Amino acid sequence: MIKFFLMVNKQGQTRLSRYYEHIEMNKRILLEAEVIKNCLSRSKEQCSFIEYKDFKLIYRQYAALFIVVGVNEAENEMAVYELIHNFVEVLDKYFSRVSELDIMFNLDKVHIILDEMLLNGYIVETNKTRILAPLLILDKVTES
Repeated sequence: MIKFFLMVNKQGQTRLSRYYEHIEMNKRILLEAEVIKNCLSRSKEQCSFIEYKDFKLIYRQYAALFIVVGVNEAENEMAVYELIHNFVEVLDKYFSRVSELDIMFNLDKVHIILDEMLLNGYIVETNKTRILAPLLILDKVTES
């Protein structure tokens, strides 16, 4: 099960966070700081899977953004690693080469995309067309 999904920039600023398990706000802040510090301090030659406390961290870097996913011990690391890549491909498809600014100014749409892919910490959809369908309908409604 996925416990949390984070998107942070190289400066350590959180751009997106989604928790699938209740964590108190003050504990979230500490958790994010430690997780971000662990991932940003690693070199590109090091593995993208980290065992941390009672869960695993899987992360990928895309330009200036890091996507970090915290999962329980039973989750398949490679499946989550591919989920991260699929998420970025969906963002690229929707925003035509997604950037940090696209995420900052369209956070609601990024959350819709993530919600189409994950439900209560489980992967429910990976097909890019199906993931984007509700968002494209929403765009058509707002245009008219």
